[in-house]
Amino acid sequence: MLFAGAAHAATPSPLSMRLYVNPSSPAARQADQWRKSRPADAAFMDYIAAQPTATWFGDWNTDIRGDVDRLTSDAARTGTIPVLVAYDIPNRDCGSYSAGGAKDAQSYARWIQGMADGLRGRPAVVILEPDAIAGSSCLSPSAQSERFSMLRGAVATLAHAGAHVYLDAGNAHWVSASEMASRLRQAGIDQADGFSLNVSNYFSTSDNTTFGVSLSRLLGGKHFVIDTSRNGAASANGQWCNPAGQALGAAPTTHTGNTLVDALLWIKQPGESDGTCNGGPSAGTWWPQYALGLAQRSHAAMTTVASAH
Repeated sequence: MLFAGAAHAATPSPLSMRLYVNPSSPAARQADQWRKSRPADAAFMDYIAAQPTATWFGDWNTDIRGDVDRLTSDAARTGTIPVLVAYDIPNRDCGSYSAGGAKDAQSYARWIQGMADGLRGRPAVVILEPDAIAGSSCLSPSAQSERFSMLRGAVATLAHAGAHVYLDAGNAHWVSASEMASRLRQAGIDQADGFSLNVSNYFSTSDNTTFGVSLSRLLGGKHFVIDTSRNGAASANGQWCNPAGQALGAAPTTHTGNTLVDALLWIKQPGESDGTCNGGPSAGTWWPQYALGLAQRSHAAMTTVASAH
């Protein structure tokens, strides 16, 4: 299948390894908990658990080097490549639901170095700071400049450690391609493998592909990845925080049918709350009923579960 804006003939993604699946993910644990009491619902959790999903790292990781080392060690043992999300930029989320992050630029640089040290030269994909660039308008000009400098340093550090680094570029309906291209250049896109789109959002894969191709043209042909974890309904009616009626999107793959799209990824863990909105728990908290609804409204999940019985 070729997505909108597909480039010529399909070629393999530079991410040629199989993506890592966490055997102890929240969905896997939920499936085990429901196995006897709610077998039909457990089957939907099994579908989510079977997909490779990113692991997020931030100020909750008190031993960033050790935590990254454990994840990449697990992936190395299975011959797979993990997807990590670096989410510790100072003034994260502009003080909103996911507020937090490192206290200053020096602390952030140390944290990033810890992540790089934890990789120990093993292959990994790093999605660098969701929303940090697209959401930088909340900062003063001097603070924006400092943020872009921090991101440039992070790209260089992680790339030197051998990671495939994708700077986050928001989504297809946030910042214009021309403005985003300017911000990405300031943030070190020249040293990164590319950029990420739609992280934790709900816009369609086709919309993000069209936007990504336009953005890529302004950046000398940089590649990109798209978060499809929750975009199966392709619209959230302008909402971004735990909107109702959503569905899982296309399963993660590095075979996208587009030479610019390196992968479709589940960067946001399906079932983790966006924040205390629309009945959800705090941001990042596992919310099994939301995860179940995403799977129940997904054609792929429904088909898989039905064929298993």
